[in-house]
Amino acid sequence: MLDILQIPVLNDNYIYMLHDSVSLETAVIDPALELPVLAVLAEKGWQLSFILNTHHHWDHVGANLALKQQTGCQIIAAASDRERIPGIDVAVGQGDVFALGQHQAQVIATPGHTSGHVVYYFAEDQALFCGDTLFVMGCGRLFEGTPGQMYASLQTLKALPLSTRVYCTHEYTLANAEFALSVEPDNSDLQQKLQVVTELRAAKKATVPTTIAEEIATNPFFRVDCISIQKELGLVGAAPEIVFAALRRRKDDY
Repeated sequence: MLDILQIPVLNDNYIYMLHDSVSLETAVIDPALELPVLAVLAEKGWQLSFILNTHHHWDHVGANLALKQQTGCQIIAAASDRERIPGIDVAVGQGDVFALGQHQAQVIATPGHTSGHVVYYFAEDQALFCGDTLFVMGCGRLFEGTPGQMYASLQTLKALPLSTRVYCTHEYTLANAEFALSVEPDNSDLQQKLQVVTELRAAKKATVPTTIAEEIATNPFFRVDCISIQKELGLVGAAPEIVFAALRRRKDDY
């Protein structure tokens, strides 16, 4: 299996470090800061081979150049963000494949949060690294994309196998759970999930990863076809893109 380490940084960011024990290649995903990454590399005795970026925001690319300078790693990121992500060596897009040793990741374009956002899906390892497109019980704000784009991106991720582990880049879960309950208060799966994540956060433990199955049961942005949510928004029978847009606006104001 792919070794996956979670490195908490800043107030609520996660950097992910991936290691293939056969090839000894190591990658980090969305490194905001270089020192925590270098500390883990030194502790493990690993050499950094790659940086994978999901999008151009500073808290996902801030350590790109420093890490590249100190390790000689290659930077993999969206071709459409070539002018906005520092140090890109390999530009990728929808349908491309990235290999970390024997582990292959499919690149999936997920515009919405930003216009050039991509995610990395390791099918055999049942792991999705989704940046700021999908969160536990939430989704990213629409800084550049349209509601229709984000809805389509989320539908693509929702269609992945139910057992897929979802590694998002922020610890927003508790606030997302409270919002989700405000629009679907009778969802028993959601009620149970809130209890679990409340206990985890009280113990200063991560609530990530989740799974696609859990998100289908509890994430309102995966559940815009539910009558209870449509009723709450006054949009019974509306097109799912319309329901999604209204739900996202309500979350923005929550």
